[in-house]
Amino acid sequence: MKLDPVSLRLFVAVMEENAIARAAAREHIAASAASRRLAELEHALNVELFTRSNRGTEPTAAAYALLNLARGVLNELDGIAAQMRDYRAGVRGHVRVVANISAITQFLPGELQSFMAAHPQVQVQLQEQISTAIAHSVAENAADVGILNHGSYGEQVTLLPYREDELVVAVPAGHALARRRSLRLVDILPFELVGMHTGSAINNLLMRQAAEVDMPVQLRMQVTSYDALCLMVSAGLGVGVLPLGSAHIYKSSLALRTIALAEPWARRRLSLCVRSLESLSGAARLLVDHLRASAPALTASTHHPAST
Repeated sequence: MKLDPVSLRLFVAVMEENAIARAAAREHIAASAASRRLAELEHALNVELFTRSNRGTEPTAAAYALLNLARGVLNELDGIAAQMRDYRAGVRGHVRVVANISAITQFLPGELQSFMAAHPQVQVQLQEQISTAIAHSVAENAADVGILNHGSYGEQVTLLPYREDELVVAVPAGHALARRRSLRLVDILPFELVGMHTGSAINNLLMRQAAEVDMPVQLRMQVTSYDALCLMVSAGLGVGVLPLGSAHIYKSSLALRTIALAEPWARRRLSLCVRSLESLSGAARLLVDHLRASAPALTASTHHPAST
């Protein structure tokens, strides 16, 4: 049996895109050719990977098992190619990083700039995801390094101390709360909120804490970025909660005030997420060491097994 890496890469794309047409476009081949390659892959493996019906295709249990194996094989092949490029162009490796928006807006721009200046031979691919997706991506070998909110995610990953951030309340300059020096959650819940998108760590945190004080969260709208949140708050469409470092980026150019959130949960821990330090490639280990050296000393590493 001979497996074609092109077909494996196409298979992974189909699983990630949930549609053959989108996967074919991503891999720059015709949809008919993609369907033929998938059929040939099933024939080579002698197993059904997708059930087909009038409603489309659905992955089988075998497909999910193959997904993990295929990602591992493709990652190994990419690693071989990267090492061979060492001799041609001095490139030492390629690191796939997934991070939440808090890390991306507050810490990573400067830290990645200094890392890439020190290691121009290492390529870094960065993608934004929410923390639950980050833990899953690292566990499934879809990413080498993750940066997420510290916590238990039910994945076989190792968390390493990275940074702390602080949540603050953003209000329009003329808002009734604008002159306050600090606020509690009960002070802001009577007002309409501009929230982050469903599944975001801050939204989940606000919902949990509001339930504890038995008050509803009045979400007027939800956005996908901190700049959009600040713009909506500045326009008087609600109040918002976001990290202090992220708020500082937009505060000076908008009619916006940031006020301390006097809650113990307003100070959060961010962690680096890897499958294990031993499994990291040389380039990924360089990046992890750089990020850890750039961050203040926090606490020891924490291992989260699959059955938390």
